[in-house]
Amino acid sequence: MQRLTEVTGVVLAGGRGSRMGGNDKGLALLNGQPLFQHVLNALVPQVNRVVISANRNLEIYQQSGVPVIQDSIADYQGPLAGMLAALEQTDDEWLLFCPCDTPNIPDNLALKLWQMRGQSPAVWVHDGQRDHPGIALLHRSLCLPLREYLQTGERRVMQFLLSTGGHAVSFNGKVACFTNINTLDELSRWQKKG
Repeated sequence: MQRLTEVTGVVLAGGRGSRMGGNDKGLALLNGQPLFQHVLNALVPQVNRVVISANRNLEIYQQSGVPVIQDSIADYQGPLAGMLAALEQTDDEWLLFCPCDTPNIPDNLALKLWQMRGQSPAVWVHDGQRDHPGIALLHRSLCLPLREYLQTGERRVMQFLLSTGGHAVSFNGKVACFTNINTLDELSRWQKKG
């Protein structure tokens, strides 16, 4: 597996967990391990370094040994706020974002997005059936446009990515790799599958 030294991986774990009964989704256990740890373990061999975007239970996330970044915009403004904070607080030119609730990401995720980015400042996953804008490779030049977008009150990830001139990268046939776990019922169905 090729490690991309120009890319920082970001595990997005900063949400409210409203569909998980208010519980911190990243800390929900899947087969004895927190969801975020599954994503972290999958990203580490693919990128230069990894950070976690989180807004609560910071001390637990810090125990993973990787830096933890908090949103620079208050009140849980969604995934784009986590993306903005990571763009502002890391040094690499490119950042690969992955939500903490997608524990089955493929081991060629970073490399394929990197190879297919062309001249675009943003690319994201399309699994052959639907877009996954939360799993995206962004260039740090998007920091200011993203801050301005959020200041207008917008929160839609797909809308922002399309506004950058970015494009989807097809991972056709990989639907299971990008399935996310949103509820406690879905989590229980995934136990022992992974």
